[in-house]
Amino acid sequence: MSPAVKNGSPGTNYSVGRLLLIGLLFHIVFIGSVFDCYFTSPVIHGMQSFQTQEAEAKRLVLIVGDGLRADLLLNENPFPKIKGSPNIVAPHLRSIVETRGAFGISHTRVPTESRPGHVAIIGGMYEDVSAVTKGWKTNPVDFDSVFNQSSTTFSFGSPDILPMFARGAVPRRVSEWSYSPEEEDFTKDAVELDYWVLNQVEALFRNATVDPTLKAKLHQNKVVFFLHLLGLDTTGHSYRPHSPEYMRNIQAVDKIVKRTEELVNNFHGDEETGFVFTADHGMSVIGNHGDGHPDCTRTPLIAWGKGVRGPLPDTIPSSHDEYSKPWGLNHLYRRDVEQADIAALMSALIGTPWPVNSVGVLPDVDPDRPGYLAPKLGKKALAEAAFVNAKMILEQYRIKHGLHYLQTYDRTLLRTIVTFAHIGWMLYASLYIIRPLDQPRQQVAKTITNGAMKFLPLAIAGACWVVFTIQRSPWSYYFYVSFPAYFWFQFIRQGVPYFSGLDVGVRVVGGLRENVMQILLAVAALLGLAVLTFFPLPRLTVGIYTSNSLVSWLFGDSEQLDFGNEWKSSYTSDINQVIGAVPVDRSENTFFIALGGFAFWSVAHYIQPIVLSEVGRTFGRQAVQKLERTYSFQKLSISLITGATVYSSLSLQWKLGLPLVTRVLNWTLLVAPSILPYIATSPYHTTSSKLLMYILGFAPCFILLSISVEGLFFVIYSAMLLCWVVLEKVMRYPEVLSQSKLEDGKGKGVGGGGSYAFNVGDVRLALVFLFFVHLGFFGIGNVASISSFYLEPVYRLIPVFSPFSMATLLLYKLLAPYVMLSIILAYLNHALQLPPFSLLLALPMHERRDDAHVLLSSPWTLGSWLQIGESITFFFMSSLLFLFSAGMSALGEWLMKDTVETRFERFVVGFASDSTAAGRVEKGVQNGNAIGAHASGVSDKPRRK
Repeated sequence: MSPAVKNGSPGTNYSVGRLLLIGLLFHIVFIGSVFDCYFTSPVIHGMQSFQTQEAEAKRLVLIVGDGLRADLLLNENPFPKIKGSPNIVAPHLRSIVETRGAFGISHTRVPTESRPGHVAIIGGMYEDVSAVTKGWKTNPVDFDSVFNQSSTTFSFGSPDILPMFARGAVPRRVSEWSYSPEEEDFTKDAVELDYWVLNQVEALFRNATVDPTLKAKLHQNKVVFFLHLLGLDTTGHSYRPHSPEYMRNIQAVDKIVKRTEELVNNFHGDEETGFVFTADHGMSVIGNHGDGHPDCTRTPLIAWGKGVRGPLPDTIPSSHDEYSKPWGLNHLYRRDVEQADIAALMSALIGTPWPVNSVGVLPDVDPDRPGYLAPKLGKKALAEAAFVNAKMILEQYRIKHGLHYLQTYDRTLLRTIVTFAHIGWMLYASLYIIRPLDQPRQQVAKTITNGAMKFLPLAIAGACWVVFTIQRSPWSYYFYVSFPAYFWFQFIRQGVPYFSGLDVGVRVVGGLRENVMQILLAVAALLGLAVLTFFPLPRLTVGIYTSNSLVSWLFGDSEQLDFGNEWKSSYTSDINQVIGAVPVDRSENTFFIALGGFAFWSVAHYIQPIVLSEVGRTFGRQAVQKLERTYSFQKLSISLITGATVYSSLSLQWKLGLPLVTRVLNWTLLVAPSILPYIATSPYHTTSSKLLMYILGFAPCFILLSISVEGLFFVIYSAMLLCWVVLEKVMRYPEVLSQSKLEDGKGKGVGGGGSYAFNVGDVRLALVFLFFVHLGFFGIGNVASISSFYLEPVYRLIPVFSPFSMATLLLYKLLAPYVMLSIILAYLNHALQLPPFSLLLALPMHERRDDAHVLLSSPWTLGSWLQIGESITFFFMSSLLFLFSAGMSALGEWLMKDTVETRFERFVVGFASDSTAAGRVEKGVQNGNAIGAHASGVSDKPRRK
């Protein structure tokens, strides 16, 4: 009895749908494994708090300049390109450093964002990495802070920062004054946000003169004043840190620090206040932060006032390096700290109990280097502070040391299970390439694996379950071991007997031996490109050149690719490599934005006549008229949105703001043309007409959300995809360029007899597919960090700070190339006579062809356990690649349904072979009959997919 028909493939025991479902569940479950191995919360409870008995300062003022870089505050002449810029941009803070305070660098940790930075400064602990599963809520983690240990804290600033310290503290311990979120407008001068804070501080002290209760609170000991100055961060995002706006914001912060010091000292009538000025993170040259670049991790730290030492002469060897030479402070001692050390310093200054979760080390406990506390405190006081610091660390160790053992006890076992699970997944997926159960029985050797050995994985899984039950392990552990057991069981049961067959083994080994060098080089190119894509674009460009050259050398066939002595469409690849070489830190350029709009318009103008003539020959004049209206609307919208984008960009650059009417127009021009291709349900579509409609549908995204060359990138990326389709079709069926149809619509089988035979060309298809996956993701940004993406285009739609809305727009722009890739994959599947989802697994499985493809989709997840940090990000991206690709493949099949297949390869080759637009149109008309024929050549009549 023959096997049942599954997924449209008669006589097979293998369902692609079942494989996709199992793969979906497998990758979702194993994404959680990284949390079980590494993402354990550092926040613990039950520790005893300690404090120093004596303190010099009665109160503390903490001022945080959000997004302030150390070099731009302390350098001499930090803004040389700005005409008339002062040599010292912050004279008050400079005078403190030189005459009455201590200074240095506060080294932050990634992620260099506002919330983690403030948690480190005020809580003395580094951000709980487990919070990524809870979202950036106000206070998803319960931790102690300096504010919570104070008598009263008065905080002023951003609504994004203040609440998380107020809501987790003792009731009524922390008072907050914050402006509304709508005030964080990127089109306005952000300096006003900082002056708002100063105005509230002035109002507080004015009110205290008539409010006895408030006056009594202010005169208590251990009071903390917290000023969060967000202006620098907002200004840096809008205008970048080397701009005149950023310089003026630093000057404003310097004036606010001076005025605050005067207010506090005048109100209390003494000099018993300690002051600390620092920043939560720095900022990159493109106005972003979040990664570990030194510009983001080096922030200034200046302390002065009661209990703080004055300036000291520099030591031998010097405390300075190349970074601090431009400061002009080499004669003074520089004392660097870790960001979490600031909480310990503040607690020691005012004598509050130290935050119980603090991991900071008081700078003064190092006997070989001076700290920040005043020497007049005496050795006893310094020794007491050091002793308290040691007791705090010991208390955490007392609670934590047993937890660390428990948290890492299963790590080796879990990593082993994950490794075997991914190897097993690849082996299991390979069964859908070779399909051993579909082969004649005489080809499959009867070995011991048909007996007890195949149950070995199940026995191991059962033993693990017993151990997990005894240890009361998490439920996720049972799933982790179940998947590899099933994968290995199926492979041993089906695959091992199959490969043990003499005839099969000879052919497989022979195919591998003949092409071993090509295979190794191809895999090396693939893995090398994968690594390069996680780093800046210039290195990616080198990888593109190298990979393209290697692929051409390995798989090129000059006789098949000779389209008039030169395949001119390859020029698009060279142009795209040039675009990839553009530095990541590029600035907004309205010329390139407009050029991208013109590129989209040109595509619509020059390709439309050819596409419509093809539609007319296939469906008639009525279909042409309907599609002509659609294309005309798209062309008009491209012109309007290009003009609106240029206007919005210039308006923001010239600080004229963005009127509400302009914002509404931008949203309308973004949404309406973008959704048109998905709601235009015309039954009269050819492959080329629908492809053109989708390409133009992405024009609003890549014009309005563009900062420079993104529009040009997408046009060329789409052209490269179309050329790839033509290349693959011609290499498999070279007859399409010389015959009106193929003989029988079948490919030339390799190996015969329905058995597996290795084809080195299959490596090429998988390699190019993954190349386009990575190029689409990394082509317009450097995803070594999300901070490499620009916020300027988002201000044209959302001028007020709204992280989730802004991230949604950036994500839409990021995913747009993949939607185009999914559409091309659907067309390529049909052009190569493959069933849906074939290219997802890089294994064409059509029953009429005996070629099988090398599975190259899952090795990306191996080797992801090298280190926490960036490797966790890479692990997520690689694990989600399968799920994302499956979704994109399904989307492409849906978007390209109900289209008539045409000889698109003749149109592309003919278009690339002519030098003028008129010649290209004439060529398209002349080849009309050939273009309208069925792609496989089975029939000259059009056929719906």
